[in-house]
Amino acid sequence: MQRSMMDVIIVNFKSTHQLLRCLESFAGETTRAPVKVIVYDNTVNNGIGFIEKKFPEVTIRHGGRNLGFAAAANKALLESGAPYVTLLNPDTIVLKGFFNSVLSYMENHRNVGITGPAVLNPDGSIQGSARSFPTPLTGLFGRGSILTKLYPKNQISRANILTDRSNGGSPIEVDWVSGACMVVRREAIDQVGPLDERFFLYWEDADWCMRMHQKGWKVTYFPEPRVVHYVGASSSQRVFWSIVDFHKSAYKLFYKYSKGWMRALSPIVAAALASRLILALIINKVGRFYRK
Repeated sequence: MQRSMMDVIIVNFKSTHQLLRCLESFAGETTRAPVKVIVYDNTVNNGIGFIEKKFPEVTIRHGGRNLGFAAAANKALLESGAPYVTLLNPDTIVLKGFFNSVLSYMENHRNVGITGPAVLNPDGSIQGSARSFPTPLTGLFGRGSILTKLYPKNQISRANILTDRSNGGSPIEVDWVSGACMVVRREAIDQVGPLDERFFLYWEDADWCMRMHQKGWKVTYFPEPRVVHYVGASSSQRVFWSIVDFHKSAYKLFYKYSKGWMRALSPIVAAALASRLILALIINKVGRFYRK
């Protein structure tokens, strides 16, 4: 049997129908080496049995409880051994040519530890999946912030979201790429280590990319391979806690990398994130009310 060049790791949480669509999107994809797929199911009462019947070649592991994204992905990493690993959300569709494209790119760019493809919205527009490392202004001008949605071309948001700097085909170096789909070199994982499990959900991808940079690996955005991302399939199953986890992880990221006088700002950052959390919960509640 030919050795797998790529292991695909998918963490599933109550997104089984999206997972089925994701697996179907690349089931017939031909690559120069086989692709091994490992699904770690974080769902307590899972309904994933029909997936196992339809895709017997897919390795499915049942966590029995929600371990969080990083911990579940790390358990799957322990079972993987290919030279490259693709972390993939279940609410994505892999477009034709993805694996051939990313394998060729990574084989020819040995200094790249992580690359991220073009991530498309369902309408074909580009998601801001390549970004600068967060600053205090990221909370106001991040990809999903109200100000960015109202004023998408403002200079602060453009400095934070880097996909616009690409010509749509050539790779560019970036700070970090979204964990919705990222391709990681095994050699880099062995040197840098797995995902930080202190991040239950969100920001573990930014942290991993930061650690890659610290060890001398490049992180790039390579828009030739593409996936479509239906945002929030898993988080919509636990909206309140997803919003809470986002802000908790944002604080953990700040605290982990802040030093000296920046660490002294921790109480202010915590208070600002708590205020943002409350506002986000109110906006979500009002939005759900008007959608009824």
